[in-house]
Amino acid sequence: MELDPGLAFGTGTHPTTAMCLEWLAEQNLQNQSLIDYGCGSGILGIAALLLGADIVHGVDNDSQALVATRDNCKKNAIIEEQFSLYLPGDFARTLSAGDVQQVDTLLANILAGPLVSLAQYLAAMVKPEGSLLLSGILREQADEVMTAYAQWFTFSNPVIQGDWTRLEGQRKS
Repeated sequence: MELDPGLAFGTGTHPTTAMCLEWLAEQNLQNQSLIDYGCGSGILGIAALLLGADIVHGVDNDSQALVATRDNCKKNAIIEEQFSLYLPGDFARTLSAGDVQQVDTLLANILAGPLVSLAQYLAAMVKPEGSLLLSGILREQADEVMTAYAQWFTFSNPVIQGDWTRLEGQRKS
């Protein structure tokens, strides 16, 4: 994978991103649809596509991140139809219009505060029995984040690297 983060976050060296990349590498992503919420440089979505996913929807509140993601897609021969990009308001309108359906996996490598406040919104985007991967969470914040999603997801044991935690949940039927 070729990657230039530009002005966006995400080079793969931070523990939260590295843990997400490790998780992606262990999954069978063939014929899968994903949302990369807080896509930054696009590293996780691009990795998913290179590992066989069909389509990724990237969302970021920084327009420069979307520019960096598009540039990185070009560097990795990812066509625009495979990785659609949105600012949060535009994505919400796309969801409301029914242009994006529930996905197999939602990735969100953002901070714990936004993860908690977005719990109901993000949970609704995942198909029954689909996967949720959350990172950007400090070890002492993991329980709060899991509690915010507990009514929709069953979580595996947290994966911890240094001060950081990765959470993997499966959507309840």
